Amino acid sequence: MGKRKQGRNRGDNDGMVYSTNPGYSWEDEDQDEEDWSVGQCATLYVSLDRKQRAGKPVTLVEGFDGPATELLLLGKALKQQCGVGGAVKEGCILVQGDHRDKVVAHLNSLGYQTKRKGG
Repeated sequence: MGKRKQGRNRGDNDGMVYSTNPGYSWEDEDQDEEDWSVGQCATLYVSLDRKQRAGKPVTLVEGFDGPATELLLLGKALKQQCGVGGAVKEGCILVQGDHRDKVVAHLNSLGYQTKRKGG
C-alpha cells in the first residue's frame, strides 16, 4: 500500500481530493495569499490575559484577519523579538509573559495598526 502512494504528487498535500464546486480552481487558492498585504489587515488588539493560566501573564494579540500562514509567521516573529515561547491558537497569538510594549512596537514597525486593550 505504501509503495504506490509514495509516488503520487498531490500538490501541497492539503488533503483536498475532490470538489463539488463547479467553479473551483486549484490556482485560485494560491493567488489569494499572494494578493494579501499588511495594509488590508484590520486593527490588532494587544492585551494581557491571566485567565485559566494559573495567574501567569500572557500577552494576547487578537483581530488578525489575513491568511493563516501569515499569522503563523507573525507569531514566530513576535516570539523571537521577545525571546520567549508562545503559541498561535484560534486566530490569536499568545506570547508568554507581559511583553505588551515590545509587541506593540514590533507590530507598528511592521506596518500593522495596533490598539492596547485593557488596563
